Amino acid sequence: MNRVKIISVLVLDQDAAIEFYTRKLGFELREDKPFGESRWVTISLPKNRDLTLALELAKKADDKAIVGKQGGSHAFLGLDTSDCIGDYTRMKPLGVKFLGEPQSGPWGMGVQCEDLYGNKIFLSQEP
Repeated sequence: MNRVKIISVLVLDQDAAIEFYTRKLGFELREDKPFGESRWVTISLPKNRDLTLALELAKKADDKAIVGKQGGSHAFLGLDTSDCIGDYTRMKPLGVKFLGEPQSGPWGMGVQCEDLYGNKIFLSQEP
């Protein structure tokens, strides 16, 4: 094995997830095409196109039950940023729910937010 290539994110509405991740968090739509009776949707960050998120439609009850809880009480995704405060300032008026304000620590600066379903995402800026 060489690298992690795709991480699946279960969603209830692929169009709403595309809208949230691209317009609010800054991801780019990579693929959106029919895949059998389903739809294959992938997104990535502009500067990290080697890792994609697959926005998978939750259809079964077991899948629907964990939408928004994929990381449990922990951050499901950690996103590296070079401007934590700038990203926070840009995203907050767009309706991104933050769980506090950016905080500094020995690891740098960071803040936690949620996606449209409640999955926790940590924005992290190294010192």
